[in-house]
Amino acid sequence: MPVSVRRPLVALAVLAILLTTGSPLRLAAQGLASEASRPASNANQKITLDVVVDIKNARRPATAADLKQEDFSILDNKSPRPITSFRAITPGQSTARVVLLIDAVNLRLQGLEYVRNQVSAFLHANGGRLTHPTAIAILTDQGLKIEDSFSTDGSAINESLDKQVIGMRTITRSAGIYGAEDRFSISLNALRLLAGQQGKTPGRTVILWVSPGWPLLSGPEINLDGRQQRELFSDVVNMSTELRETRVTLYAIDPIGANESLERTFSYESFLKGIAKPSQVDAGDLGLQVLASQSGGTALNSNDTGALLQRAYADLDNYYEITFDAAVTETRDAYRHVEVKVDKPGMIARTRDGYYAQP
Repeated sequence: MPVSVRRPLVALAVLAILLTTGSPLRLAAQGLASEASRPASNANQKITLDVVVDIKNARRPATAADLKQEDFSILDNKSPRPITSFRAITPGQSTARVVLLIDAVNLRLQGLEYVRNQVSAFLHANGGRLTHPTAIAILTDQGLKIEDSFSTDGSAINESLDKQVIGMRTITRSAGIYGAEDRFSISLNALRLLAGQQGKTPGRTVILWVSPGWPLLSGPEINLDGRQQRELFSDVVNMSTELRETRVTLYAIDPIGANESLERTFSYESFLKGIAKPSQVDAGDLGLQVLASQSGGTALNSNDTGALLQRAYADLDNYYEITFDAAVTETRDAYRHVEVKVDKPGMIARTRDGYYAQP
């Protein structure tokens, strides 16, 4: 299964950082998609949630035998919403696809070699049989490569991966703020491109993004004016809506583990709350770990990359598909916080945490 180069990343620039003499860094944003691409109305629109239920002190998620529809409730901006459909997914029933992405843009060369070895060992485990159809994707500063087809033959996927030459990146961590902006832009462009491609096929896609994440581009030296805040807010809305409508769940698989500083590892947590208006927005709201957590996936950190991948695949064996009617609001892009509650002690639901409603 050869890895083929998809269409190049073009004219999807997310952020440009402008440095002027004697002036603070300023962030100029360009929309990930035009506002016209978003739905004009939420009338009759269904919100689909893929829900994993974690059981406290258990090594498995809840199964169909554990929970029924009556055990769940949905809060939309803290108001109860009726469930319009419910389906418990058990092993063998899931049709979810997995894209396992190796991020050579944001990994150092030594880390990249380690990840290659860890992914190879994972693909060879269990006799080379994967539980869910999988395609390998590789992100470099030359663009995104992804396999033409999905397969459960891990050995064949690994053989194809071994044939790929991942060259040294031309964007380095020493390239300063400009290198950081390039990595930020390339990474977000690739995520949107990948989500759009997978959205052409019905069903759910899980992206396992193996990377310490791209730069958050946030801090006291970056100032946003009102126009830039509005444009960046539009980026946040578009990315959230795209991931939801294409049913993409994102996992941030950080392979650096104990070698990463705790401050950097968890710095994304201050951006996890959903953004309701432009004045709240920051470039960190588009961080890998932030988008993963908000999409219903999670951010995992360990130098045992194989174990992290196994944990993510296990989430696909038992989960719940739940739908409800989207709220209809008076204004466009009105953020709605979503919570799924489980009426069982020791059980916590993990799913997409919000959406942007329309009139």
